[in-house]
Amino acid sequence: MKRNRTFLTLALVFISIFGYGQDTITISKNDLLQKLTEKNLQLKIADKSYQSAKADYKQSNSLFLPNINISHTGISTTNPLMAFGSKLNQEILTQSDFNPAFLNDPKATQNFATKIEIQQPLINLDGMFERQAAKAKMSAMKLQSERTKEYLEMEVIKAYQQLQLTYSAVKVLEKAVNTANSNLTMVQNYYKQGLLQKTDLLNVQVRVNEVANQLQYAKSNVQNASDYLAFLLNEEMNGKTFKPTEIAESNINGEEVYSFNENRKDIESMKMVSEAYSKMYRSSRMSFLPRLNAFGSYEMYDRNVFGTSAKGYLVGAQLSWNVFDGYKSIGKYEKAKTEYEKSLSENEQYKAQSHMEFNRASRQLNDAKNKVNLMNLAYQQSQESYRIRQNRFSQGLEKTTDLLQSETQMYQKELEYIQSVFEYNLANQYLQFLTKK
Repeated sequence: MKRNRTFLTLALVFISIFGYGQDTITISKNDLLQKLTEKNLQLKIADKSYQSAKADYKQSNSLFLPNINISHTGISTTNPLMAFGSKLNQEILTQSDFNPAFLNDPKATQNFATKIEIQQPLINLDGMFERQAAKAKMSAMKLQSERTKEYLEMEVIKAYQQLQLTYSAVKVLEKAVNTANSNLTMVQNYYKQGLLQKTDLLNVQVRVNEVANQLQYAKSNVQNASDYLAFLLNEEMNGKTFKPTEIAESNINGEEVYSFNENRKDIESMKMVSEAYSKMYRSSRMSFLPRLNAFGSYEMYDRNVFGTSAKGYLVGAQLSWNVFDGYKSIGKYEKAKTEYEKSLSENEQYKAQSHMEFNRASRQLNDAKNKVNLMNLAYQQSQESYRIRQNRFSQGLEKTTDLLQSETQMYQKELEYIQSVFEYNLANQYLQFLTKK
C-alpha cells in the first residue's frame, strides 16, 4: 500500500513537471521594459495627466491673442425704437420716417446684421501670473510622468527578479525531489534486507511527499509572478507563464557608491508644484489692480439676408477696476497664500522623507550583501555535511533521521541563498531608483 502511494506521488510530480513546461513564454528584461512603455495603463494615465496640464497651459495663450467672433443676426420688429434704429443702421432713413405717426406705429421692419468683433487683452497682470502657474504645473506633471515611468521600470525589474527567484526555487526543489527519491530507493533496499526498521522507511516517504508538495507550491508561485508581470504589461496570459532568459546573478564584489540626488525628478516635481502655487499667490495679489483691454467691431447691415449695403466700425479701449467684489478677491488671496505656504511645508517634508528612505535603503543594501555571503557559506557547509552523512549512512554509520535532517538542511540553505541573492538585487535596484537623476 505504501509503495503504491509512493508511485502515485511520483507520477503526480512527473505529470506536473511535464505540464509545467507547456505554454511558457520566454522573455528577457529588455523585452519587458519595451512592452511596459507600449502597453502599461498607469503610464498612459500619467501621460494623459501631462497632456491635460499642457492643454491648460495652451488656454493661457488667450492672454496675448485676440478673441474674434463673427455673427449674423436677422430680426423683424414693430418696436418703434428698434425699427428706427434698424433703418438708421441700414442708412435708408428718409424725411417721411420722421413723421410722428410712423415713428410711433411703424410697419414691420426687417434687419440683417453681420458683425465681426475683436477683443484684445493689453494689460492683465493677474492673467500673466496664472499663465506662469499653468506652465509650472505642466512641467511638474511632465516630471511626474517621467518618474512614474522610472518607478514602473523598477517594478517590472523587481517582478522579473521575482520570476527568476521562483524558477530557481523550482530547480532546487526538483533536485530535492530527485535526491529524496534516490534516498527512498536506497532505504527501501536496506529495509528489504532487514537493515532498517519500517519507521525509517516511513520517514523517507514522508520526506518525499513534503518535497513534492513544496515543488507544487513553488510552481504556483511561478504562475503568480507571471500574472503580476502580465498585469504590469496589460497582457492576457490565459493560463500561460513567463520564463526568464537570464539567470539571477549578484555582483557583490564591486563597491556600489550611491549619493542622495537633490535633483531627482520627483523632488523637482514638488518644487515645480510649489512654484505653481507661488504664481497663483502672486496672481491673486495682482487681481486687485486694474485691467486694460482693447475692443473693436466691424458691422454690416441690410434688409436682405447676408446683405452688406451699410457698413460701420467701432474701436475703443476699456480700463476696468474691480474695487470691491464682496470679499471674494480677498478670500481668494488668503486661500492662495495658505496653499503656497502648505506646498512649501510639503516640499520640505518630502525631501526629508526621501533622505530617510535613501539612508534606510543604503543600510538594507549592506545588510543584504552580508547576508548573501553568509548564506553562500552556510550552503557550501551544508553540502559538505550532507555528503559526509550520506557516505556514513551507506556504511551503516548514520541514522536515517540524521540523513534526512542533513538533506533538508542542504536544500533549505540553497533556497535561503537564492532568496538572499534576490533580496540583494532588489535592494540594489531600489537604491538605484532612489538616486536616479
